[in-house]
Formats: sequence, structure tokens, C-alpha cells
Amino acid sequence: MPAHNAHSGSDTPDRPLQQRMIPFIVGCALFMQMLDSTVVATALPAMAVDFATTAVHMNITITAYLLATAIFVPISGWAADRFGGQRVFLAAIALFALSSAGCAASQTLSELVTARVIQGAAGAMMVPVGRIVLLRRTPKSELLKAMAFLTLPALLGPVIGPPVGGFLVTYASWHWIFLINIPVGILGIALVLKFIPHLPPETRPRLDGVGFLLSGIAMAAVMTCLEAIGHESMGMGTIAGLLVLSVLCAVLYVRHARHVTYPIIDLSLLRTQTFAVSVLGGNLCRFATGASPFLLAILLQVGFGLSAFSAGMITFTSAAGALVMKLVATPIVSRFGFRRVLTINALIAASLTAACALFRADTPVWIMVGVLLIGGFFRSLQFTAINALTYADLDSAQMSRASSFSAMAQQLGVSLGVACAALTLNLSISLRGGLEANRIDVMWGFAVVSIMAAASSLSFQRLPAHAGNQLRNRRR
Repeated sequence: MPAHNAHSGSDTPDRPLQQRMIPFIVGCALFMQMLDSTVVATALPAMAVDFATTAVHMNITITAYLLATAIFVPISGWAADRFGGQRVFLAAIALFALSSAGCAASQTLSELVTARVIQGAAGAMMVPVGRIVLLRRTPKSELLKAMAFLTLPALLGPVIGPPVGGFLVTYASWHWIFLINIPVGILGIALVLKFIPHLPPETRPRLDGVGFLLSGIAMAAVMTCLEAIGHESMGMGTIAGLLVLSVLCAVLYVRHARHVTYPIIDLSLLRTQTFAVSVLGGNLCRFATGASPFLLAILLQVGFGLSAFSAGMITFTSAAGALVMKLVATPIVSRFGFRRVLTINALIAASLTAACALFRADTPVWIMVGVLLIGGFFRSLQFTAINALTYADLDSAQMSRASSFSAMAQQLGVSLGVACAALTLNLSISLRGGLEANRIDVMWGFAVVSIMAAASSLSFQRLPAHAGNQLRNRRR
């Protein structure tokens, strides 16, 4: 057949190589986004000097990015269905790299905020659509292995961000935290063109404009509240008003979604038990993932007096545990099953997060490094299994909607973790009449997020014993 011969020429990569490269390509895009979302915080003081403002006011660059991401994540699934995953993925990588250059070239704060909004929108499209590309081109028997690779960048980005940001700001300039995205983006575009072929979109649904508006307002309002709570940048009256607006739009969206053929966020996916449990339990686990870097930064820098670079190098060690887990996650889940691994491992990972509350100024560095190393190992196992199980019982037509739903939920879970930790810190400081956070306040923060992460075990226990069996790649 002519069409077949056209795809079997020497310029087309063989399928096994393509299957290995797709998780790597999508993982690089995820790493670029995760690194960028965490590295900026370290550079805020240096950026504030150049823009003649305060570091607190510079926080608007982070808020603008998160708001844009929250608004545009739900539309990613529709875009992949409408225009094709490869095309949208390419466009998102290119736009992310270009907007990064715009951030570095900004001369005023308003220019920087505008570039960050564009960057957030590109990131919102890049990662969920990249995951759709992976899901549609990976057999379910290989999905667990692919997700083990894909989970790694999500864990590495927030950990590597602080030391990388501290190094670049200290020894170069803050501009480089954006400029490093350009060569990575060029490499990503080249790899996508070579290894990910364009396939015609499976469906061409109409955009749910009303749903996009309602979900966008709801997500933007709640994300603004979470950021304001964490940084005390708004009055309680304003925060309460935004929460009411968010809840109202969410309720209106639920009513609207029942009468739309292609809703922007498909709530019917929650009828699939493995998807619903993975989203709920996974988000409780992400409370600790989002809060831990925030709490550790305060504990090590404010509590123990370490520099940003030194503190970042200590927290970096959890990345080594995640790297080791990449090699053994698939055999562990294949041997013991999803329900047993997720239920027990949730308690282990939560306990290791709680152990960070016991760190003192005189605690040997090797003990802190050991706890973080082992904690990274078990967190990596947890999210590898969660990310694979999320899509276990969904068909190809549901993948794009499930990916955008899951990406939105993940971002919300991480943000809730940071907000919960910030609230706990502020409450503890107020109750003891202090002015600045100390070790006791951080201890309570770790305790609260650890309890929430441990509660995810109850959610995973609801899974049937055979959940995800089609993903388990046992040797017979």
C-alpha cells in the first residue's frame, strides 16, 4: 500500500525507538515547565533590584504565571482533539521558549508580567498535550514504565529549581533562569519533529465557550486566593469574596456540563473508579509534595540560618531517591499490585515527610540528607503508580479530556498544599505571639500536610484488588 510504504522509509524512526523517545521528549517539556515554575522564586530579590521594587511586589510574576496556567489547562484537551496533539505540542514548546526570551528581555515590570502570562498559557498547553501524545502512542502494557520515566521530571523540577536559581543569580544574572529554556525548547522541537509523527485528530469538537469561561473564572479566583493566603497580600474580605465567586462559578459549571456534549472539563470521567480515586488520593499526596520545598526553605534558611544555595543543595538530595526509584518502580507495582502499593506506600511517604519536622539546627547533615533521599524514593514510587493508574480504564477517545482534567487537579493539589502549609505557619506564629517563623511553626506545618497525605491511603483502599492489572507487566 502506498500510504504504508511512505511511513516505512529510512527517514522514519523504528517504532521501538519511537516508543522510548516519546516519554523522554514529554519528560523534557515537563521538566522545563516545573523548573521554571520553581526557579523564579529564588531570583525575586535580585529581580526586584533591577525593577526598582520590592521582592514581595515581584511575587506578581509568579501569580500571573499560575493564573494563566489555571485558566488555560482545561482547554488543552479540546485543542489536542481539534488540531492534533503533535501540532499543539510543537506550538506550545515554541511559544514557551519565545515567551521565556521575552521575560529575559523585559525592561519594565508590566512587560515581564505580560511575558509570564504568555509563558503560563504555553505551559498549560505544553504538558497536558504532551501527556496526551504519550498516552495515545504507548500500549497499556508499557504505560507503567513510561509513567515511571515521566514522573521523574515532575519530582526533579521543584527540587532542582532552588539550587539552580541560586547558582545562576549568584554567579550570573536572573536573566539566565529564562534564557536556559531557549536551547531546551529548540531541542524539544527538533525531537518532536523527528520522533512524533502528526496524526489527524480523532474528533473535532466545538469549543465549550461557556464552560471555558466558568471554569477559568473559578480556577483563577481560587488560585488567586491560594497565592494571597500564602503571601498575605490581600485582606480577608477580598479573599472571602473571591472564594464565593469561585464556588459560584464551579456550581454553575457543574450544572452547565450536564447539558454539553463536549464539556471543557468532563466530570463524567469521575464515574471511572480508578480515575476518580487516583485524582482524589493523588491530590492528597500532592499536598506534601507542594508544601515540603516551601517548609524546608523556611526551616533551613530562616530557622537554621543557611544560605539559599546551601539549603537548596540539601533538599536536592531527594532527587537522587527519585532517580533510583525510576529503575525499580515497575517491578514493585507488578509484584504487589496497585492497591497494595498505593495504600501502604502512602503511609510510608507521609511518615518520611513528617520526619522532616524533627530536624534541628544541630541535626547532622547526613541524617537530613538520608531522610530526604529515602523520602524522594517513596514519593517517586507513589506518583509513578498514581499517574499510570489514572488512565488504566480509559479508552483512547477519553485520553485528552482525562489529561487536561488530571493536570488541572494536580496543579490545584500542589497549590492547596502550599496554602495549607502557609496557613498553618501563620496560625502557629499568631498563637505564640511571634513575628517570624521558627522551627516549632514549621513542625506544625509538616504535621498537618503529613496527616493529609496519609489520609490518601483511605482513598486507595477503596480500589478493587484487580485495579490496573492490565498495566502490570509480569514475567511469566
